[in-house]
Amino acid sequence: VPHPLDFPEGCRFHPRCPFATKACRTQAPVMVALPGRHEVACRLYQNAGQVSAADMAAAYRPQQAMVTFRQAGKPLLDARHLVKYFNTRSQRGQKLTVQAVQDISLSVKTGETLGVVGESGCGKTTLGKLIVGLEQPTAGEIHYRGESLLSMPPARRRAVSRHIQMVFQDPFSSLDPRMTVRDIIAEGLDIHQLAENKSRKEDMIAVALSEAGLQPEYMNRYPHEFSGGQRQRIGIARALVMSPQLIICDEPVSALDVSIQAQIINLLQDLQAKRRLSYLFVAHDLSVVRHISDRVMVMYLGRVMESGPTDTLFESHAHPYTQALLSAVPSPDLKNRAHRIVLTGDVPSPLDPPAGCPFQTRCPQLKDHRCQTQCPPLVHL
Repeated sequence: VPHPLDFPEGCRFHPRCPFATKACRTQAPVMVALPGRHEVACRLYQNAGQVSAADMAAAYRPQQAMVTFRQAGKPLLDARHLVKYFNTRSQRGQKLTVQAVQDISLSVKTGETLGVVGESGCGKTTLGKLIVGLEQPTAGEIHYRGESLLSMPPARRRAVSRHIQMVFQDPFSSLDPRMTVRDIIAEGLDIHQLAENKSRKEDMIAVALSEAGLQPEYMNRYPHEFSGGQRQRIGIARALVMSPQLIICDEPVSALDVSIQAQIINLLQDLQAKRRLSYLFVAHDLSVVRHISDRVMVMYLGRVMESGPTDTLFESHAHPYTQALLSAVPSPDLKNRAHRIVLTGDVPSPLDPPAGCPFQTRCPQLKDHRCQTQCPPLVHL
């Protein structure tokens, strides 16, 4: 959006409009009456028939180019049998173990988006932190482009870390309020010494801000001077400036209004098409996950319940937990309300997970006694 101190001449939308003409850049449009008490301030409608609804829809259709560069060979990221336990103590000093992640395997190819969904406390954020290196796994392996991240020498691990970045859930607390936007974005450049001089650093920061949809002039401001959506764009710019290949998106839109969510999701998709990025997209909103993801992984209490291509999982979901999650998605069709699956009870504590299948205490289809004693393995369908 143009800066309010320097609005463009003519139509204020012309710098971003795919139909802008020379006249749009110099002459402000007037309101044009359309059928049905409808008015629009656009020069395209001053002469009837200049633009059709089909043309308009085609101009704003989401980009399809992102599927053309996905690599069919080895995955960019390959994690196998990840386990993460946290040791803690009760109020009485008793030693306790939080079983946050239990035997999770996943892979992400270049240009692919893997969505991770599940209720709060299921281990989604911990999984992201394990991959980016903010937490060390208790067991398991993580390979990036065929190299083991856990056995790399420190210098090599530090060099690779710039290619795996993270966008955090809360766009306010993830930004240091004492630092300007310039200092926040430049921090990674300084750590990895990616800019030869100050001028080059300024250019890299300006480019990152522009790609994230912010004016480069904003780099002298502080985080509290921005809206929630703008702060999340700053977090995205902080990741982009490192030229990453994989970005862990930890619920990047959950703290934003619905309209701002759409802007951020569209921005992420545009950046993916432009930079050939891969995403591990963690979210609660199944509608958002379906829109942005190529594959989806459903987690419950630290384990994978179901995973597969997005359309397949949403149209022919197999696990009772996935069925319950999808039945809770709001629908304008009132007939679907009769199919709502209401789970009883709460999610068990990761301090004391149930034996057998972790979902067996809430499963509406529990029939086999083996569910209470044996954890079922993933089965290919």
